Amino acid sequence: MFVSDCLNINEQGHLTIGGRDTVELAQTFGTPLYVMDEQQIRSNCARYKKSIDAFYGGNGLACYASKACCTRAICQIVKEEGLGLDVVSGGELYTALSVDFPMEKVYFHGNNKTVEELLLALEHHVGRIVVDNITELELLNSLAKAQNCQAEILFRIKPGVEAHTHQFIRTGQIDSKFGFALETGEAMEAVKKAIALPNITLVGLHCHIGSQIFDIDPFEHAAQIMLDFIRQIKEQHGYEITELNLGGGFGVKYVPEDKPVEYERYMEKVSQVVHNICQKSGLKLPFIVIEPGRSIVGTAGVTLYQVGGVKEIPGIRTYVSVDGGMGDNPRYALYQSEYEAVIANKAAQPKVRTVTIAGKCCESGDLLGENMPIQEVAPGDTLAVFSTGAYNYSMSSNYNRIPKPAMVLVNGTEARVVVKRETFEDIIRNDLL
Repeated sequence: MFVSDCLNINEQGHLTIGGRDTVELAQTFGTPLYVMDEQQIRSNCARYKKSIDAFYGGNGLACYASKACCTRAICQIVKEEGLGLDVVSGGELYTALSVDFPMEKVYFHGNNKTVEELLLALEHHVGRIVVDNITELELLNSLAKAQNCQAEILFRIKPGVEAHTHQFIRTGQIDSKFGFALETGEAMEAVKKAIALPNITLVGLHCHIGSQIFDIDPFEHAAQIMLDFIRQIKEQHGYEITELNLGGGFGVKYVPEDKPVEYERYMEKVSQVVHNICQKSGLKLPFIVIEPGRSIVGTAGVTLYQVGGVKEIPGIRTYVSVDGGMGDNPRYALYQSEYEAVIANKAAQPKVRTVTIAGKCCESGDLLGENMPIQEVAPGDTLAVFSTGAYNYSMSSNYNRIPKPAMVLVNGTEARVVVKRETFEDIIRNDLL
């Protein structure tokens, strides 16, 4: 019925998440409000871990891509579930450090890491630094030498695979700001250089072909390309790559029409490719890493709003204004991302209206969706937007100096604040006269 198993309707006809009444949550904690279901997150983590164990004999690691939603509470859950962590900034790394996340299971990505970020990673013995370019490689070698240590690295490779996704979130093709290209010989030159650097240990390769992908074929093709490159490295340099990070990008259900692949099916199909190629090529099976982010937290979250004005423009459209918008969810403005929404206090009723949901920012593009079917709506209603657990809180802003919402984690009968609602005082905290 809904895009997520954690959503339902109770006897009052109200939407629930994790068994908790969303109307009560909105009344208790205020709106806008991010709500995350802890059990759904833990279940998704467990499915990935179980799949790695089943299809790679435990010779691998699922790393949560924390950019999807990085809070101390989420990192703590991931830690307890035994996953690794993918971070892309000093801030995400610092968040991991704040919950004593095991640093040997942290992978540090990014196309332009600063000296300060690299030093933070070296100081705390981050497991792997994923190097994006030659400049970073040389800088990291210099920093590691000054710290009298070895930096264990992966190279980010552009496998040239075209994934069926939005052009802004396709990252595996040659025209991308991320990684080394295979076609130009750039990647092999980087490998040759890394092998010769005294304070660098090249452990493995990484690729990421995009996000919100519903097909298995692109992942299989990327694995083939990466393993072929590992074979070439061994043949040309006698150097054994022992780790292969195949990234993430697994699609989730935003609207009923979306048909994501079951995680286990993806893992099984790609593992068959990996095992077959290694056997035929005489390669030792590498340690396999995957980096799911959105698929762990995306459908585990909803955002709750209070409806303000309902403006009907005859023959044109009906605007339903809410007390949030692009500040707490910029994805429609950026990507025209589709969402499903309901009036939470009328969730059992049929959807009889087609509306445009408008945010409160002074920006004509501040919309959460157009031509969206919802129930009969009136000022004061609670609107719930589904599948907002990923890339909503993490991409939020203070545009128009609007404070960011709180985040609540529900677990059975418990609902606790894990991110406090910002105040106006928070908005001006760093201002100077």
